[in-house]
Amino acid sequence: MPSHDATLEFDYETPSRARLVADSVAREIGEIDDERSRTTIDRDGSVVRIEIDAADVIALRAALNTWFTLVDVAEQAADLGTAALES
Repeated sequence: MPSHDATLEFDYETPSRARLVADSVAREIGEIDDERSRTTIDRDGSVVRIEIDAADVIALRAALNTWFTLVDVAEQAADLGTAALES
């Protein structure tokens, strides 16, 4: 299937922040994959890596938009949680 692919890497200040973000978005793996794109996620220390394989450039763009949004929301939620704990 894959004729287009992308790898997204997000480097966090701590492994625990990377784990929190990775765990938050990992639950979407398999839920939003379809016959046109597949995604895997892995974490190595403070780096979260998302690999997307897509059948065409349109599916790749859609998957990229989705995963950037999911990671952004997870980061924002983590920031809010940290702020709440610090206050």
